[in-house]
Amino acid sequence: MRFDIIIVGSGLAGASLAAAFKSSHYSIALVEGRPPAPAPAGWDSRIYAISPSAQGFLREIGAWQHLDAERLTPVYDMDIRGDADGRLIFSAYDSGVDQLAWIVESGLMQRELWETVKRQGNVTLFCPAQPQRLEIRADTVSLGLTSGETLEATLVVGADGADSWVRAQARLQADTLLYGEMGVVANFECEKPHHNTAFQWFRADGVLAWLPLTGNRISVVWSTPEAHARELLALDEGALSQRIAGAGANRLGALRPLTPPTAFPLRMMQVPRIVAPRLALVGDAAHALHPLSGHGINLGFLDARTLAHTLLDLPAHRDCGDERALRRYARARAEEVALLQWATHGLQRLFRPQHPALAAFRNLGLNLTDSLPVVRNTLVRYALG
Repeated sequence: MRFDIIIVGSGLAGASLAAAFKSSHYSIALVEGRPPAPAPAGWDSRIYAISPSAQGFLREIGAWQHLDAERLTPVYDMDIRGDADGRLIFSAYDSGVDQLAWIVESGLMQRELWETVKRQGNVTLFCPAQPQRLEIRADTVSLGLTSGETLEATLVVGADGADSWVRAQARLQADTLLYGEMGVVANFECEKPHHNTAFQWFRADGVLAWLPLTGNRISVVWSTPEAHARELLALDEGALSQRIAGAGANRLGALRPLTPPTAFPLRMMQVPRIVAPRLALVGDAAHALHPLSGHGINLGFLDARTLAHTLLDLPAHRDCGDERALRRYARARAEEVALLQWATHGLQRLFRPQHPALAAFRNLGLNLTDSLPVVRNTLVRYALG
């Protein structure tokens, strides 16, 4: 079977990329191992902070408008605390924007994007399907599936996650730094209203974030050393709720669990080359970073938007697998990805040591940034895209 583009992986980045070609002349094959999980009875434990620029992309491809508005939470303020007396507050009002971000469940976005591409006339879904063989020739790409089917195209896109099979088959190097930490995530009902404020504490035992959900609910992400993460996971519901409430200075009163805690390992991954002849990488296949900035998924969405726009801008007679065109995509994404990776890595390293002099320095930096509105609001506007 012949297509213009094969996308391997229909996670958030891969599915949004396919949806971005909805009005184009490109024919798309989307290869996925399994469809999205059904909607849970309560709340999804995996939550993302969607930046306004990523929200604009989701609206552009027709997905944002169909998300359940009652499960979308705007963030108006962000309150960041250091491990001493440092404090930094970001405000949407002070920065002249409607909101700093939207808090959205991963599964909610995934299911809507899946339905979007299912309705798309130029997309053929292969699911469940597993890739088995990838051959890249001068003028075509051949992807063999375990089912025995063979797909051919002029471009293959790896959107298959941090352990990308496509990246490995193309022998593209990935440099990975393991932090020795895990992100512990869970959702809670809180006693006091959060007023659409996101909270973040840089603590001796990691970075604790509380993200607002609709009503008096929050999603918690605690990025912490592996031993402490396992300790948290072993606690019963009551003890875990008390531990997390206390770690946040009981800012929102007592917490009641809504979802059981889960955890995932934290790492930074850099891929020096995200394109090759007839191949491109997007999302977690192209990069990974510490979650303290909350921008991982936003980078994936903006990868998809940039690659789609790069290919849509090509004249109809141009080969979409031409490496010269793909390099334009790579150059356009290089600066933002590197900046966020090293900024989050630097913050993680800055706040991890417990030396008193370093603690005074980093908390002074938070306070100094907070006292300079021009600097603070410039940071907000850059983060918003």
